[in-house]
Amino acid sequence: MSKEKKLQKDAMRVLKDTSRTFYIPISLLNHTLKMTVGAAYLCMRAIDEIEDHESLNPEVKQELLHSISELLKETSFDELAYKELLKPYVADLPEVTLRMSDWISVCPEGIAEKVKESTSIMAKGMAKWVKKDFVIQTKADLDDYTYYVAGLVGVMLSDIWKWYDNTDANYELAIGYGRGLQAVNMLRNQDEDAERGVRFLPDGWTRENLFHYAEENLKMADQYIKSIETKKILLFCKIPLSLAKKTLYVMQNGEEKMSRKDVESTVDEIINNNI
Repeated sequence: MSKEKKLQKDAMRVLKDTSRTFYIPISLLNHTLKMTVGAAYLCMRAIDEIEDHESLNPEVKQELLHSISELLKETSFDELAYKELLKPYVADLPEVTLRMSDWISVCPEGIAEKVKESTSIMAKGMAKWVKKDFVIQTKADLDDYTYYVAGLVGVMLSDIWKWYDNTDANYELAIGYGRGLQAVNMLRNQDEDAERGVRFLPDGWTRENLFHYAEENLKMADQYIKSIETKKILLFCKIPLSLAKKTLYVMQNGEEKMSRKDVESTVDEIINNNI
């Protein structure tokens, strides 16, 4: 097996281990898009694991995220410098983080710079919010935080669609799509976040306000996918959106999350309707 094939295989394995939600739609893409979107997702997940890490102290997180942001700005990603940066924390960090240089190498040359650019911006924004201790006081704060941790995923994906077949997707709507998915995650993880002292609610907001925020942004996601004609890309976008909407619905009806059976039937329904 060639080194390139092995890296591609590793990328899909780590993706499956890291996020079953995104592994499903990514695995349905054709080979070029599968490798590109998969590698791009892994790059962003690599820094997300630093931001969310339970045992690293905030100063270390900020230092790592700032340094990674700067490394990603370089034309050629310095793998040795990256490994040296992470060396003191190798035992604490997951494979997806330790192997960011591999994920960058899996990205096709024509889009790798855009993936690095979005990931660099995300890392810098995450460092800012680590410093703020994730204290969100206003809706503007919430919009800012959700832009960095999720809206930028929408931006990066839109760059990939443009590169792949010149699909023109609206970036503001793409950011709304990302924010909508993130808001659903916040609602689903609210108790867990509270246990670690994090409350992603602006002052004066209730859980109902956050439901409304999620719904408004998911409406933007609906508008976003209307502009997409490429069948495989459309299918990719529909799956996380449908799962987010159904998760919102079950939470509004007092349940914690969708059952695995409901997830599988939702995915099957979308695939069958797009054949």
